Amino acid sequence: MTDSTRRSAALLTVLLTGQAMASMDTSIAAVAAPAIRADLAGPPAVQQLVLAGYTLTFAVLVVTGARLGVRHGYARMFRFGLAGFTLASLACGLAPGPVALVLARAAQGAAGALLVPQVLSLIQAHFTGAARSRAIGAYSMVLALGVAAGQVVGGLLVTLDLGGLTWRTAFLVNVPVGLLLWPVARRVLAGSPAAAPAREGLDIPGVVLLSAAMLALVVPLVFGRDLGWPGWIRAVAVAAGAVGLRLFLGYEVRRARRGRDPLLDVAVLRRPGVAAGLAACCVVMGCYAGFLFVLTLRLQDGLGFTALAAGLAFLPYASGFALCGLAVPRLPERVRGVLPVLGPLALAAVVTVLAWAARESWPWVAGSALLLAGGAAHAASFSPLVGRLTGIVPVASAAALSALVSTGTLLAAVLGVTAIGGLHLALAGTGRTGAALSLPPAALTAALLLTGALAARRTLRPTPARVDHEGVARPAGVPER
Repeated sequence: MTDSTRRSAALLTVLLTGQAMASMDTSIAAVAAPAIRADLAGPPAVQQLVLAGYTLTFAVLVVTGARLGVRHGYARMFRFGLAGFTLASLACGLAPGPVALVLARAAQGAAGALLVPQVLSLIQAHFTGAARSRAIGAYSMVLALGVAAGQVVGGLLVTLDLGGLTWRTAFLVNVPVGLLLWPVARRVLAGSPAAAPAREGLDIPGVVLLSAAMLALVVPLVFGRDLGWPGWIRAVAVAAGAVGLRLFLGYEVRRARRGRDPLLDVAVLRRPGVAAGLAACCVVMGCYAGFLFVLTLRLQDGLGFTALAAGLAFLPYASGFALCGLAVPRLPERVRGVLPVLGPLALAAVVTVLAWAARESWPWVAGSALLLAGGAAHAASFSPLVGRLTGIVPVASAAALSALVSTGTLLAAVLGVTAIGGLHLALAGTGRTGAALSLPPAALTAALLLTGALAARRTLRPTPARVDHEGVARPAGVPER
């Protein structure tokens, strides 16, 4: 192994470890929630904030974090985010009460919003060709399976109750990892692309407008059901958030036309296939989040599994994703080209068949085989699409793509849990069992995955050649370097 190869491997390990820390933390907290409630006093709203404060803060700030990476350097912001995440995790583990824990969780979300968007940007900046495809496959695996891994790790840590710390170890585990990772990150990230020269200060009006829109979108979806908000209030709030996002995009376009630095480079969405590709990625991730939520409820509430056992039951899915994710970059181009369309269709079939097979009890052999196939279908749906998007978007716009992927998949996950999980909870609330409970959420998931396959097909459709600023004819979607 050459020095360059070793350095690239170390760099990717650092980036993916940081991504894994952030991806796993939501589900780790969810698994630890019963122990937190038993140990800390506080009203239900505060306890809900312990779980959702991280997601909420991350969603509001991730685009700003991506822009800070452009202004001050991806590597520097990655290290700052990693340090902040480690310190916030320590504060969570040592929190004396629920209010302190809520504040520490919000700090974790803010640090994660600074750390996460730099990962894809640094991969795009440091890797090219086949090496980038392999790196994107590993990145996609960590991004997609972080939630499932968090369930297993969180359940194991709470069950072991190391040192009598119960739920606190679920947060404190990040501290030694962060302390070991930070000096390595400082060394392997040396020589990363320098920060872009800033013509003016940060786009504060854009930050305010986007933050308000994201709050309007996420708050009713995350808190509305538990706080007893009527459905029409949640719908109005979500609609207001969607309008706010549209106003933000329009403002950013006008700001860029005036020659000012935007918070988000919206121009990347006009590149052929990017908008459809992002939509396909979001649909797949949203369906995955909803499927995971429903399956977890089914195993724990319906079949009496512990949180750890439910997480372990999901391991075949993680294995299928990992195996397919590692194999995809080695497949011929013509095969990779059809996977983003076939993957969602295969995943829809797996979800439907599994819902029927598990309508009364959990079929360990058949269920494990179906989850293995589902994980492979998920990898086939997601990894090649992210790789194609990084090939369409030039390195100069890497931060914008990273912000869109991070924000889009997060919102999709929240929407997936709300729609698919909400349907399951509504049916369970009416006393339905068996196929009457399991099949409707599966049918909704399959219908959404069909739209994802259609969006992916549009992304992969060949487009006419264009002429770049140097007068060179290039296929549309091939970036100017």
